[in-house]
Amino acid sequence: MDLGIAGKWALVCGASKGLGLGCAQALVREGVHVLIVARGAEVLEGAAAQLIADTDRPAGTTVQFVAADITIEEGRAAVFSVRKDFDIVVTNAGGPPPGDFRDWDRDVWLKAVDANMLTPIELIKATVDGMAARGFGRIVNITSSSVKAPIDILGLSNGARSGLTGFVAGVARTKLAAQGVTINNLLPGAFDTDRLRGTMQGAAVKTGQPLDAVMDARRKNIPAQRFGTPQEFGAICAFLCSTHAAYMTGQNVLADGGAFPGTF
Repeated sequence: MDLGIAGKWALVCGASKGLGLGCAQALVREGVHVLIVARGAEVLEGAAAQLIADTDRPAGTTVQFVAADITIEEGRAAVFSVRKDFDIVVTNAGGPPPGDFRDWDRDVWLKAVDANMLTPIELIKATVDGMAARGFGRIVNITSSSVKAPIDILGLSNGARSGLTGFVAGVARTKLAAQGVTINNLLPGAFDTDRLRGTMQGAAVKTGQPLDAVMDARRKNIPAQRFGTPQEFGAICAFLCSTHAAYMTGQNVLADGGAFPGTF
């Protein structure tokens, strides 16, 4: 399927590895020019080199990168100094650490809200009017399956990402929808990433079980009986960015191998 987005420009955050890189790769393979951003310069440069070397990347597709912390004002300024206008924005920031809510003070909460709620809102604010003026725009926020099925040890993520979800539910249904701009959330369940392994390692330490045993138990609770891959997550993201998804906005698209038990 031709997604109809070749030649568009995309900003993909948290794209040095994992789900962000999967999204960038899928977009590049559709002929989308990408600017990828992450904090770690060395890993990010390696990711850019990987995208450039991808044999499925159409000739002439540009890959740029900026090593910056997108969750702070200076980081966003560094990105927009390279390019101001984007047709596609994929927001993504590392989730806050797991733990017990009794241990979190105000500063910890504010850091989580800054990274996982306010940063995406700032990126939307900075790009959405330009998209509307050009008559095309796609914003995909990578959030979490915990928005639909909260996980007790991920209270910071549950709260901050749910706040973003509520905001998007409103702004996606403004006049932007009639101006060719869609805003959707993509909710990953258990994907084979460093983030998942870090969370599972914490559970292993807490329970005294081997990491492999904890990972296997998590896997067996997923109807698909496996973890997702960044590549298939990226493919879903690319579709949401396509011309074919123009009638989808304000949605929470869950990719979790069937783990969520609800009907709706």
